[in-house]
Amino acid sequence: MKVSYYPGCSLEALAKPYNNSTRSICRMLDVELHEPLGWSCCGSSAALKIDGLLSVSLAAHNLAKTEKVGPSDVLIPCPFCYRRLLSAQQELQADLNLKAKVESTIEADIEGRLSIHNILNFFRNVVGLEEIMSRVKKPLNGIKVLPYYGCYLVKPPGVTSFDDPEDPVSMDQILRSLGAEVLDWDFKTECCGSGLALSKTEKVVELSGRLVREAVWRGADAIVVVCQLCHANLDMRQDEMGRLHGEKYRLPIIYLTQLMGLAFGVEPGSLGLNHHLVNPLPVLKGI
Repeated sequence: MKVSYYPGCSLEALAKPYNNSTRSICRMLDVELHEPLGWSCCGSSAALKIDGLLSVSLAAHNLAKTEKVGPSDVLIPCPFCYRRLLSAQQELQADLNLKAKVESTIEADIEGRLSIHNILNFFRNVVGLEEIMSRVKKPLNGIKVLPYYGCYLVKPPGVTSFDDPEDPVSMDQILRSLGAEVLDWDFKTECCGSGLALSKTEKVVELSGRLVREAVWRGADAIVVVCQLCHANLDMRQDEMGRLHGEKYRLPIIYLTQLMGLAFGVEPGSLGLNHHLVNPLPVLKGI
């Protein structure tokens, strides 16, 4: 299977383990990734709030670059990049005047032929659960995990429609196909504080701390994520959360793609599992 692949800025910097593990499991699944040349920031950061045309144009630039790659299916692991490119494609299809203005700005035409997939939709619906199960060499037996989707990936319903926005199940299904024991909780789509880490750190500690405390109370061995900001907030602030709650937390926060890689037989070091602040390897040593 040939697929276009847009990693985005964060996966080339903050979230290299997410990028590397995604590439590793795609190789194991015979998914050939084609990265567009000259891709840039998707426009989901400051541009989205400051200049609407700039934000759409940045996304459109990447849509145009990706259309030239060839495969119409596009895998975008970052939830923010996924939402920005998907929203931009929808906006351009709905407003031809905007489309003409943006195409003039980026000096490229947008065909609008791409099928844009986030990591969960791609693995569950494009690759398929049966194919994933067929590649499992080391089942995740005995590992109790809580799937955390975050607030951004499955919402709003009018933009992302691959799963239930309030009670998504796609990650649960993938984790079960790997052999893990999936626990249930009410915080699947609660916000971790997202990009407020520098401007309102105390709010991030409060919101992320609620998630970690609930996960520990439910007996989870790890929280599983598909967002690099969720991973950063939950992994790097557990000392602060502990001081807030009068507890000591050491709960591993693991990317779904890292667990998939382990189940497929990939070595932990190749998946970046040695780059976490809370070491996940003791929990995973039995795999």
